[in-house]
This record gives sequence, C-alpha cells and structure tokens, in this order.
Amino acid sequence: MDTSIIGVALPRIQQDLGFSQENLSWVFNAYVVAFGGLLLLGGRLSDLFGARRLFSAGWIVLLAGSLLAGIAPEVWVELTGRAVQGVGAALIAPSALTLLMMLFGHDPRELTKALALYGAAAPAGGTAGVFLGGVITEYLSWPWVFYINIPIALVALAATGPLMPAAPARRGSIDVLGTLTVTLGLGTAVYAIVRAPEAGWGSAETWLVLAAAVVLLGAFVAIQARRQEPLRLSIFRTPNLAAANLTQLLLGGAWIPMWFFLNLYLQQVLGYSAFPSGAALVPMTVLIMLGMIVLAPRAIGRFGPKATAVTGLVLLTAGMAWLSLISPDGSFATDVLPASLVAALGMSLAFIPSLGTAISSARPEEGGLASGIVNTSYQVGSALGLAAITAVAAANGADQLGNLPALTDGFSAAFIGAAAIALAGALIAAATLRTRTSTPTDQITASRG
Repeated sequence: MDTSIIGVALPRIQQDLGFSQENLSWVFNAYVVAFGGLLLLGGRLSDLFGARRLFSAGWIVLLAGSLLAGIAPEVWVELTGRAVQGVGAALIAPSALTLLMMLFGHDPRELTKALALYGAAAPAGGTAGVFLGGVITEYLSWPWVFYINIPIALVALAATGPLMPAAPARRGSIDVLGTLTVTLGLGTAVYAIVRAPEAGWGSAETWLVLAAAVVLLGAFVAIQARRQEPLRLSIFRTPNLAAANLTQLLLGGAWIPMWFFLNLYLQQVLGYSAFPSGAALVPMTVLIMLGMIVLAPRAIGRFGPKATAVTGLVLLTAGMAWLSLISPDGSFATDVLPASLVAALGMSLAFIPSLGTAISSARPEEGGLASGIVNTSYQVGSALGLAAITAVAAANGADQLGNLPALTDGFSAAFIGAAAIALAGALIAAATLRTRTSTPTDQITASRG
C-alpha cells in the first residue's frame, strides 16, 4: 500500500513541494532503496534481538517516517521521510515472516494457510492503495496518504504484545563492516536500477554506480570468507533455498512491470482515470487472493510446491503473452480482463510455494535471515525488472504520450518482456527446485520435532 497509495497524489506533491519532473520519481525510489538495501540487515537483527522486538521497532520507525513525509515542507524532508518509511518496512517484513513461522510452524496445514493469507495481503494492499490514494487526494489532501499509516501502526503496536510470541535473543554479534558493505552494495545496486531509465542504461553514471555495487558486494563476500557472522553465506547451501529465492526474484521481475504497464494502458490508451483504473484491477486482485488462500494450498498439498510453482509461472507467462495482443482501440472486456485473470491465477499459484520453500528451507535459528533474503529477492527483482522493462517499452514507443499506436506498441513490448522473465523463472524453477515427497512446511515440523 505504501507504494501504490502515492501514485495519484504525485502531481499534488510535485506542485506543493517543488519537485522537478526528473526528481519526482524519487518519492518512490527513496522508499525502494532503503527497503531493498536493508532487508538482509533486518532479517539478521530479527534473529539476534527477537522477531517481536524488531517487529515493534519497525512499526515505530514507519510511524515516524510517515509523520515526517506528511508534514514535509520541502523536497529533502519528503525524501528523508520516505527513506525512513523504507527502513521501518525493512525491519517489519522479515520479522513478520519469522513471527508467522513461530505461530503456525508446528502445523503444516495451518502454516500453508497463513502463508497464503500473507501472500494475498500484498495485492490487497496494492489495490487498496490505488483506491485510497484517489479518495484521499480528492477529498482530503496528499499528506493523508502518509498519515493513514499512523493509526495502522498504533493498532499493530497495541496488538503485538498480546498476540505475538516472544523469542529469546540469540547469541551472536553484528559484523559492522560486513553489514555496511552488503547494505551499501544492495542499496547502490537498487539505486542504479531505479535511476537507469532516467540516466540511460548505457550512460557512464549507470555503469559507474553498478561497478561500485559490484565492488561493495565483492568486499562483503571477501569479509564473509573470513567471518561467518552476521550474514552467513553458508545458508545458501541449504537445499532449495537459493533456487526458491531466484524464483521469487524472477517472479517480482515479471509481475511488477506487468502491473505497472497495465495501469498505463488503462489510463493512457483506453482513457480511464485513476479511480476507474483501480476498479478495473479488482477482478484480478480478487482472483489472486482467492488463488493464494484456496487454490495454492490445495495444489501444494496434492502436487507439491515445485509442480505448483512451475505451473503458476507458465500460466503467468501465458497471461502476459496474451496481454501483449492489446490494440489502440481495444477494450477492457476483450483486451485486458481475460488475459489479466490468467496472469493473476499464475501469480497466485507461483508465489506461495516459492515463498514457503525459501523460508522453510532454513534452520529455525536462521528464520529471520531467510525471511530477509526472500523479501530482498522479490524487491530487488521487482526494481530490476521494472527498470529493464521500462527501457524496453520506451525503445518501442511507450515514451510518445498522445500517440496511441506508439504507446500500445511500447506497452505490448513491455508485456512480452515480462512474459520472457516469467518463462525464465518457470524453466529455472523446473531445473533447480528439488522435488519433495513432503511439502516445505512438513520439513519445519520434522526439523523442530
């Protein structure tokens, strides 16, 4: 919700705070860079200090960032508030998944249902953000797209103590140098990715920043070769963990660009305003939620996580390829609805088994780290995929506002590119995920028994 709710409000934010057209995108990017760059650290801190403590701390930080973003009188304050929101989210996301595993890991069926509800929350939040952003901006004022987080945070903080299990702090240390290099490396990489469409993929700036990211991440690997804490590379030797994370990375790299350009097609070609455009996504969102809650758990139980994930990615590929057939004089009923439902079904089937496999493959004491890694995989994949597909779309005419045939060609190329990423995910999942006689959640029970 924190990313989708600000879309409609951006022109008002630009007008009131004086953002340039080039810098306006950083209202999104400041959040993404902080979130993606700090997720691994958030996972490690969750393991060391306890998931419940980090969960509460994350909500406090998110509350503070939301207040700062809402009262911001100028550009740098607004971007600082958004970055603080991203820091809070980076603490909340891995600790939330760890708490979910603690609450339901003893019962494989209950854990599968819980993961399904967790997965369904993302599209629900995204759609709620589209609706709320339009209503709030129209009838209140743009700061309220940030203030809405304050009551949510207060409710979460009040409920955490009574509802969430406490976990003792674990022994261990925080390798400051290793943490700094991996966080700066990921943050720099995400910065390069989200900046590249504006600076140009072939520009010296983009390549220099990417080179700096490679150097920083290389330094992290060198540090970890000597010290095993805080972020043990050995976790990737765990069967299925690396494969499941790569699947999540490609899933984010395919899904987010599709959702982004579908919104643009609805508004810039079919002529929908922001609110009807959000309403047009409701059927897809409802199917995703039903698929994650009802279909995915049953499919995992009957066919296993690998077959379910591969099938979902194949359906996602088919839906995006179908969307690429859009036309300048198309309609929602013929060009968007059926293809988007196929894509939504694929997303719902692919997300839950790959997420569950990535988390449950790790040992219980590394649950926070595994949660941080899988969240990082999806976020970095989303940023990389959106940046790359944006470049593909622009090269095929998506930057020619007002020229409906050119726009449609650009959006069609974007859907083909996203379909290619999803197909790559299906092939990699089929080749690398190990077939199990039990579900990922069964392994948790066995390891804890």
